[in-house]
Amino acid sequence: QVQLVESGGGLVQAGGSLRLSCAASGRIVSSSAMGWFRQGPGKEREFVAYVWSGGDTYYSDSVKGRFTISRDNAKNTVYLQMNSLKPEDTAVYYCASGRGRTGVRARDYEYWGQGTQVTVSS
Repeated sequence: QVQLVESGGGLVQAGGSLRLSCAASGRIVSSSAMGWFRQGPGKEREFVAYVWSGGDTYYSDSVKGRFTISRDNAKNTVYLQMNSLKPEDTAVYYCASGRGRTGVRARDYEYWGQGTQVTVSS
């Protein structure tokens, strides 16, 4: 059973930065597609970014240029560096893993973490 555990969330002022981490059990980070999603208050879960096992990355338009997804295969960990944060980035952020070349849909991903709260104050 794959387990994903997010950390690094918190309260930050607009314009600030946070780095989220997603630690995976087992060696799945190097062989799986890893994604980040978020769900804001009263909103549906939305795609943020993914990184494929081959290194390809993709970002939603709302975070492109501000967020960076990366991974450390040796540590079985995926990161989401978030810069220039805005109040609209406030959400619970979820890490997910999937097989092959995943996309932007939640159903593309098989395993999910429990989420970490990010709150951006204005």
